[in-house]
Amino acid sequence: MSDDTTDTPAKPVEPFSTPKMVAIEADIKVARAELAESIDELVARLDPRAQAGRAIENGRRLWTDATTGDSGPEARTRALKVLGSVAAGVAALVALVAVVAARRGD
Repeated sequence: MSDDTTDTPAKPVEPFSTPKMVAIEADIKVARAELAESIDELVARLDPRAQAGRAIENGRRLWTDATTGDSGPEARTRALKVLGSVAAGVAALVALVAVVAARRGD
């Protein structure tokens, strides 16, 4: 038994576009580029090495502002407040550890 219907190759479908389709495709390309840029920026911000580097740089700037005062009186006052708060926090933590250690020794 033979099949009388043979599959004839279909004519290749030529893509068509309208001005509206071209505009939508252009908008999609722009959106993809913006999304890629946003993702790259987020990856750079969330990189642990970059975060550590920024924290170190901020600490150095605070120390320099507190010790030299070259940045102005407002920056020096702010730096002294921040460093004083950090010192108070460390002292409170050391006191807490000492109290806990003393209670365990009883």
